Amino acid sequence: MVALDIAPVVLDHPGDGSVPGHWRSYWLRPLLMFQPSDWFPDSYSASRERFHAYLELMQAHWTQVQIHREVIDTDEDLSIDWIQAHATDHPKKLFILTTGEHGIEAYVGAAMLKLFVEQYLEKLEPQDTGLLLVHAINPWGMAHRRRVNLNNVDLNRNFLWDAADFEVDNNPDYAHLDAFLNPRKPAASNYGASFTFVSNFVRQLFQVGRTELTAATLLGQYIFPQGVYYGGGELQPETSVMMDLYRQTVAEYEQVLHIDVHTGYGPRYQMSLVNSPLETRTPPELKKLFNYPQIVAADPEAFYSIQGDMVDWLYRLFAEKYAGKRFFSTAFEFGTYGDSLLAAIRSLRTMIAENQLHWNGARNPKNETRICAAFRELFWPAEERWQQKAIADGQMAFEGILRGEGYID
Repeated sequence: MVALDIAPVVLDHPGDGSVPGHWRSYWLRPLLMFQPSDWFPDSYSASRERFHAYLELMQAHWTQVQIHREVIDTDEDLSIDWIQAHATDHPKKLFILTTGEHGIEAYVGAAMLKLFVEQYLEKLEPQDTGLLLVHAINPWGMAHRRRVNLNNVDLNRNFLWDAADFEVDNNPDYAHLDAFLNPRKPAASNYGASFTFVSNFVRQLFQVGRTELTAATLLGQYIFPQGVYYGGGELQPETSVMMDLYRQTVAEYEQVLHIDVHTGYGPRYQMSLVNSPLETRTPPELKKLFNYPQIVAADPEAFYSIQGDMVDWLYRLFAEKYAGKRFFSTAFEFGTYGDSLLAAIRSLRTMIAENQLHWNGARNPKNETRICAAFRELFWPAEERWQQKAIADGQMAFEGILRGEGYID
């Protein structure tokens, strides 16, 4: 096992998220010893190559380990890759770690895969514990640094239980916001464009309210194929692969623990554990059990609601098909811009501009560069202190969850 050279740092900052230290005490690797390239790969191909190397590490502990590839795009050699290790004796517990459902977020997901493999692989018990590690559910999005797949589908709005749900408009307010959310003209990134956006945002805010505006935007929609947060008109190939994989893998185990890695929302310097509203244990209960400071439920009051969410689909799968099994799933959500109203405006502006750029191009190359840079910062910040804190929070969360759920001592 490769050990992190980290030391505890206690901060006196009150924790408003404006500087590293949203939580008063955390584990932080010294800045001069931190090499971002060691953790965050710079391309899809480099990340996949590193992931394949984990096979040998896992084979040192599990006797039955296989690596699988499901090709999504043959022209670009893009695939969903996973490594599966079967419990060597009695299959009791299964741990699943998935990344890259939103393509560009897979770069931070790759760092979490590395952290888990190097820090926690040896702490698990192969006799009764199986593993499923998934690299880049959305490989096209990762390779092209987009959040959506080739069809502009947000895969975390695509996990609908019933195919008929694609025909139901559960988000009628989105249509009223279409012109605001999906401009049909070349994208710009300058003071004039920002002022216009903020003015339009404030107008919408007064007309519908912040909660309603957030819900209509982020819930997901199935009417506008070129719009932001489009959930698709049918199950996507990536979704079908993951649904089949989950069904095939979980059946033999008595207990299943699943962590999915995301970025983009929440306090900038504090990763949040975001639980499904279908989870029966409350955030205060889990904060105590996991010894982790930031846990919320994905509901309008604490976070935001989603339809077609992968974790919600898993909870329904277990409720209807595997009711006797013990199951817990959560998402690592690494905040980037922050959780203030200003940050929410900036985040939405960045999402809209990137989608506008994809469909309509930019006014000039400088605008395109700015939009792409802002989009990367929204889901994969370049700041080393942010990256250090992400690793530290990931370690703290892995430790607390694996211990709290009985996977390590």
